[in-house]
Amino acid sequence: MNDAQLAALFERIRMEPKLSEAMGDFRLTGWDAAQRIVSAAFTVRPEYCHSGGRVAQGGFITGWMDAAMAFAVMIETEGRQTVFSLEIKASFFEKVGPGAGRVQARVVRRGRRVAFLEAWLYNADGQLAAQASSTGMLVERHVEPGVRP
Repeated sequence: MNDAQLAALFERIRMEPKLSEAMGDFRLTGWDAAQRIVSAAFTVRPEYCHSGGRVAQGGFITGWMDAAMAFAVMIETEGRQTVFSLEIKASFFEKVGPGAGRVQARVVRRGRRVAFLEAWLYNADGQLAAQASSTGMLVERHVEPGVRP
C-alpha cells in the first residue's frame, strides 16, 4: 500500500469526530507495514484523571488501547473488517497523567472469525505505561446509507 492509498484508508476508517474528540482527539498517526503496527495519538485531559487530576483512570487507558487494536484490524483488512472485543486484559506499569499520549497496536493472529491483538500505551514521558491483549470477533464493516464509511 503506497502513501496515498494509506492516507485514503485512514480517512475512510477514521473515528467519528465526536468520539475522537471525547477520547482526547484520538487519531491515527502511522502504519508500519513491515511490523504490521498501527500508531495513534491522543491527549490525556485532566478530566480523565483521578488523584487530583494527576493519574488517568484505567478505563480510559484501556479504551485507547482497544481503539488502536480495532484500527489495526481495519488497516490490515483495508477497511473491510472491524473487531468486537470479546475480552481485554490490561496491565498498568507506569502513571499516565495529563499530556500527550500515544499507543501502538497489532494483530497477532487473525482467523476467519476471531482475532488476537496486542497494544502498548506510552505516557507523555515516552515510558511504556500499559499493555493489553485482546480476543475479538471479526465482523464485516457495513455502512448505513448516507453515513460516511
